[in-house]
Amino acid sequence: MVNSSSSGLPRRVVVLGTGGTIAGRAASSDDNIGYTAAQVSVGDLLGDIEAPAGVTLEAEQVAQVDSKDMSFAIWQQLARRCAHWLAQPDVAGVVITHGTDTIEETAFFLHSVLASSKPVVLTCAMRPATALSPDGPQNVRDAIGVAATRGASGVTVVCAGAIHSGVDIQKVHTYRLDAFASGDAGPVGYVEEGELRLVRPWPEGGGMSVGKLFEAAELQWPRVEIVMSHAGASGAVVEALSQAGGPDPLRGLVLATTGNGTLHHALEAAALKAQDAGIAVLRATRCSNGRILPKTGDLLRDAGELTPVKARIALVLELLG
Repeated sequence: MVNSSSSGLPRRVVVLGTGGTIAGRAASSDDNIGYTAAQVSVGDLLGDIEAPAGVTLEAEQVAQVDSKDMSFAIWQQLARRCAHWLAQPDVAGVVITHGTDTIEETAFFLHSVLASSKPVVLTCAMRPATALSPDGPQNVRDAIGVAATRGASGVTVVCAGAIHSGVDIQKVHTYRLDAFASGDAGPVGYVEEGELRLVRPWPEGGGMSVGKLFEAAELQWPRVEIVMSHAGASGAVVEALSQAGGPDPLRGLVLATTGNGTLHHALEAAALKAQDAGIAVLRATRCSNGRILPKTGDLLRDAGELTPVKARIALVLELLG
């Protein structure tokens, strides 16, 4: 396994299950897309996977969902359980089994709220557990090795032998096993036949720890929506969202912009009106690489290198704080 030499003291890696394709089942072993996600327990996923030398594994089921249905409530519980386990002196790190659809969002969220220097490693699969050749077991094995590595830190995602930072990770393919990329930054490193090869430093924590996230029994998450700019866009969606009342009014708006933060003029006018009405507005480019470079005269804030879904999380946490 990955550089896990022990000082002789017992160490644990805790594996938290949340469901996803990695825990999915299909009626036939040759069906890799017609499965039902979140059917196999995290304990069963560990199966015959051996821990690195000097390390014991512990499993806990935090949730059991298809990650397309990931929720703030699950994120809150997951952050609490991570904080609990990371505070244990004998815990080397935490692994989270997760669906691929929203793993980049969960990773960025945890990066933003966890202050621990110990590693939190998310992993996943593009094929269900019942596949003829499932990719989940190897991904879990690699993730455990990374979590047990001395000196590892921050939130990462391990899939198809690559280690991605929780800040940079993006799902870029709908089907292939190597479905993730880290944009301009590139992976943190690779797991190659059980050996770790770093190509850049481990990610540091986000430093945005939100205390009440862990304290509140039921947290009122601010409503933040995403609206995309495109040819022929209008301000109708923004106007409708802004005018909607009820117990959960719009608090924030992320605009998925074209290019370097540009917006269709009608959408921009509606967004400025919403901003004047007290709604927090943030621009994030819909381009998969690069960042928004601010320029003189910008009337709407930009999210820099963050994708729209990550910008939404950042804005939610900002409004919470």
